[in-house]
Amino acid sequence: MKANNQAASEGTEDGWRLPNQTPSLEEAHRTIAIPKELGFWRKLLAFSGPGYLVAVGYMDPGNWATDLAGGSKFGYSLLSIILLSNLMAILLQSLSAKLGIVTGRDLAQACRDHYSKPVVLTLWLLCEIAIAACDLAEVIGSAIALNLLFGIPILWGVCITALDVIAVMYLQNKGFRYIEALVIVLILSIGGCFLIEIILSRPDVTAVLGGFIPKLEVIRNKEMLYIAIGILGATVMPHNLYLHSSIVQTRKYEQNTEGRAEAIKFATLDSSLALMFALFINAAILIVAAAAFHSHGQNEVAEIQDAYKLLSPTLGATLASTVFAVALLASGQNSTLTGTLAGQIVMEGFLNLRLRPWVRRLLTRLLAIIPAVICTALYGESGTARLLIFSQVVLSLQLSFAVIPLVIFTSDRKKMGKFVNPTWLKVLAWLTTGIIVVLNLKYLLDWSGLTQLIARLFH
Repeated sequence: MKANNQAASEGTEDGWRLPNQTPSLEEAHRTIAIPKELGFWRKLLAFSGPGYLVAVGYMDPGNWATDLAGGSKFGYSLLSIILLSNLMAILLQSLSAKLGIVTGRDLAQACRDHYSKPVVLTLWLLCEIAIAACDLAEVIGSAIALNLLFGIPILWGVCITALDVIAVMYLQNKGFRYIEALVIVLILSIGGCFLIEIILSRPDVTAVLGGFIPKLEVIRNKEMLYIAIGILGATVMPHNLYLHSSIVQTRKYEQNTEGRAEAIKFATLDSSLALMFALFINAAILIVAAAAFHSHGQNEVAEIQDAYKLLSPTLGATLASTVFAVALLASGQNSTLTGTLAGQIVMEGFLNLRLRPWVRRLLTRLLAIIPAVICTALYGESGTARLLIFSQVVLSLQLSFAVIPLVIFTSDRKKMGKFVNPTWLKVLAWLTTGIIVVLNLKYLLDWSGLTQLIARLFH
């Protein structure tokens, strides 16, 4: 009885309709031990990994188009928007980790428990569409990189990238740490590539630092505001919130108040450090675009292929274009790895669907890869930029349906017990949610042409 009361006070069962019987990502659940005797740094290392899998989504090929457009058109001015987006991401991912650690449920499982069946099915469908859209950007990004590096046609490149599911299956059978290690190596590769690009492009350091200071011009200038909204819309990925709330449960922390508090602390540190690295990547893309293109009067570079072709002649270094394509390939492959995991978590969480691991992964991969193959076959190489932008629009449409439940659940004392969001965090979380919802709504209205229609009606 005492144990049940303690569990209820910690928010592990009280406030939920259904018992928490099936763990999220069952084959990896609590497989990584966290010895009590470890010091701070070794414990941080033991908890590190999930944050980097999440950070991948913040540097995927879908972000590249907005960062390239922003840097080439407006120089360093939109670095402040990248910083703001990253701070929002850090807050939301910390809430996602806390939900998973405290309740033992991922966000999809929490939605299945809290909402009615029709709502759950609707949320699942929307999430599957978002994952397919996100995967569309990642697969196309990888295919573009293969085309640029090796001349492989885009359609064949898309098919080749589908093989990442085999890598996920193999590595997950070896142990979840192997997946984390591969992802971290790819992230470091992207970081190394852009460090080389920054050195080659020689940006104005004073102007770069000044770009991180917010400016009213971003709001006044319609074109700048549009790209700023695109950067915000492309940064916070809905599937990352589902992913993070699940993979933090791969750690075998103590199932009591002290153990959960420690796990939250280290999981937040892990994701915050990883997302700061993602901030560097996104900022680096914009800085390179500003230094290489904007400074030389090339203000309309938004296509990834155009950036690749222009980098070497502009910077005077043949290495620049190759390094750029290698970073793009690493970014795309990294994102598809985590997208495959997210698809499995979402399907299991919302539907409570229990299939053999290889069947689940193959099914979730097909749901994502088939639209990418169809779209690439229909539009070809010339339509890749439109497809990347379209994928970000679909993501922005779904984002609110992931963020709002997350904030509701973590602000509910019955569900979270003593780990419920304090008042200041609730205010900050709802303010962040409001900004994201409004800006994504604006992005959707602009994309659909409704903004102009409304403006004409009121003039």
